[in-house]
Amino acid sequence: MSETSSVPVAPPRIKRAQQIALTLLMISGVVNYLDRGTLAVANASIRADLGLSLSQMGVLLSAFSWSYALCQLPIGALVDRIGPRRLLGLGLIVWSLAQAAGGLVSTFGWFILARIALGVGEAPQFPSAARVVSNWFPLRARGTPTGIFNSASPLGTALAPLLLSILVVSFHWRWAFIVTGALGLAVAVVWFVLYRDPLRAQLSAEECRYLDADAQEVVTQSKVTFADWRSLFSHGTTWGMLIGFFGSVYLNWVYLTWLPGYLTAERHMSLMRTGVAASVPFFCGFLGALSAGWLSDLVARNSRSTVIARRNAVVICMLGMVVFTIPGALAQSNTVALACISVVIFLANAASACSWALATAAAPQSRIASLGAIQNFGGFIGGALAPVLTGVIAQKWSFVPALLTAAVIAFVGAMAYLILVNKPIPEHEPGAANAPLPA
Repeated sequence: MSETSSVPVAPPRIKRAQQIALTLLMISGVVNYLDRGTLAVANASIRADLGLSLSQMGVLLSAFSWSYALCQLPIGALVDRIGPRRLLGLGLIVWSLAQAAGGLVSTFGWFILARIALGVGEAPQFPSAARVVSNWFPLRARGTPTGIFNSASPLGTALAPLLLSILVVSFHWRWAFIVTGALGLAVAVVWFVLYRDPLRAQLSAEECRYLDADAQEVVTQSKVTFADWRSLFSHGTTWGMLIGFFGSVYLNWVYLTWLPGYLTAERHMSLMRTGVAASVPFFCGFLGALSAGWLSDLVARNSRSTVIARRNAVVICMLGMVVFTIPGALAQSNTVALACISVVIFLANAASACSWALATAAAPQSRIASLGAIQNFGGFIGGALAPVLTGVIAQKWSFVPALLTAAVIAFVGAMAYLILVNKPIPEHEPGAANAPLPA
């Protein structure tokens, strides 16, 4: 018999908190991806100004992802331990200063350091967002808000070539970094002023019942230890999510970091035309994240297992990414190629939204940000490798084998999700009755 359940109506105070939280997560997420995408938009101008090769630009494009990925491991536990308000607020300040610094550098080495600092600062964004959703929404209603905060990434990426190309062409590529850095500092102020983490002691009984709907157990412990975090790696679910997200983000980041450069170098489009053409697939990605969140909630409410339902959605989206990447790489027509790329990015962002929703369903309640960050660590190891390998392959051969290689990696990731992610991770390990959490 299916475990169907309807989602209760949110009490007024909870509803207001949800609206504020999602609005701020959307705004910070858009700024987050504007900052990430600035380097991709200004790719050709930066290479010409600093005298960089395609391989060097690949290294520069990947520098952000290495620090971002490595910071995911501790940042998830920190978010679970001290809350998203302080972690994301501090992250906004750090990454905005690093982004502005990118507009002031004059050498390849200093540019790499600025991008590394950007990765450190942006690391709390998505683990914090996952924690915010788990704090303010019941279990079977988390897909839609997860889709909403994930939709900020393709929306920011879509807006980047439209908005930043104007700054690059009309002024200088450096102003694109400085303006977006200043914007991030303004958002940090608004975040600290408006957002608050929930305190159970200050919630009414009705509000607690709403938030605990569908929860298998109510967890009051707020301090996550290293042993709690380490125990996540003893589960196949964790490894399936880590490896699977590697494949998903690898393919997505080939387009995220190289699409404007690919359209100018391989398909011979002008910078202004590229600005419009490169934005279209990412607007499709925005729609993909929104629709996937809503659909995954619908499926989860009528499924025997929330974990299996959300996992299957990820796998289907990733297999679609693989299928459409192949004609996108091989098509002679720019229109056909862009249509296929648009479908891939639609599905990539749908897969990402479903992957983060999966983290809120598969993780123990006390370690949602931790598991989400571990999954994101795997993803951004893929994100770090993608621009480097793509640049090397494109320089030696062309972008076609680079895109086909990414499709193979995404297929392997889909199989990791399918084979290894089968059940939620328990809050307490079986046989550990004498210990509050596994050691």
